[in-house]
Amino acid sequence: MKAEHLPVMPEETVAGWLARSDGYYVDGTFGRGGHSELLLKKLGAGGHLLAIDRDPLAIEAALRLQQQYPQIDIEHGAFADLASLVSQHDQRGKVSGILLDLGMSSPQLDDASRGFSFMGDGPLDMRMDPTRGQSAAQWLAVAEADPIAKVLREYGEEKFAWRIAQAIVEKREQQPIETTKQLVDIIEGAVPAKHQGKHKATRSFQAIRIHVNGELEQLAGFLDGCIDLLESGGRLAIISFHSLEDRLIKRYMRNLARGDDLPSSLPIRDTELNKKLRIVERAQRASDDEIAINPRARSAILRVAEKI
Repeated sequence: MKAEHLPVMPEETVAGWLARSDGYYVDGTFGRGGHSELLLKKLGAGGHLLAIDRDPLAIEAALRLQQQYPQIDIEHGAFADLASLVSQHDQRGKVSGILLDLGMSSPQLDDASRGFSFMGDGPLDMRMDPTRGQSAAQWLAVAEADPIAKVLREYGEEKFAWRIAQAIVEKREQQPIETTKQLVDIIEGAVPAKHQGKHKATRSFQAIRIHVNGELEQLAGFLDGCIDLLESGGRLAIISFHSLEDRLIKRYMRNLARGDDLPSSLPIRDTELNKKLRIVERAQRASDDEIAINPRARSAILRVAEKI
């Protein structure tokens, strides 16, 4: 049976995201709408939501929710393009809260045809938007061993990256690598039997998915312009699931909260440092009770900041 998608840290996320009940909000990774629906229940008559996602199935879910909450606008696109999408709705500098949930949804993982999971067999796709870009199979068919190993090492922290990359290149000479099972078999054959812990394919699948979807580039592009979209007092709430994402988010929020990087010897007041964000509270993690119900919440980190 396929698992129901449960939003991570739902109450904590909405509490951090919600600045005022009549504001304009953006969910840049709508998914299946769990966080958005909770937010909509708290909005007043003047509240509004822009739902964005690059997964066509997420857009279908947003359209269903729109039937119940007509104050939703929907855009099929990537959150890296959020600035232009918000501008199209004439809300630049007027947004009360932006949410990104960078995790995979249960339907995405449980649908073998999407190719995200190593637990079932399906086409080796891994694209968030299967109508655009290069699939995992297409990339692995042409990439050399060095760049494959670099992706596995940098995005998956896979210590057997080179062995796996060599095995991929060797196997594709014999036959195309087109399914998740083929890739899993290659990884299992390349990783030593004594290797314990997570499933042998966990790190490689994560790394290839991040690369195929340009996830870190998407996040960096989003962070580069999101502050200008918020109104004064507007909130930025981001849920990440691995250290590479969280490192970018933490550094971004910390730098804007510190303000101008000037020598400490300069006679300047703290209020003159051009600070742009206030950290609302420390990074939050899911409770043990939530993790017991939703194990996928185990690695989630929620960070919230407010525009000054």
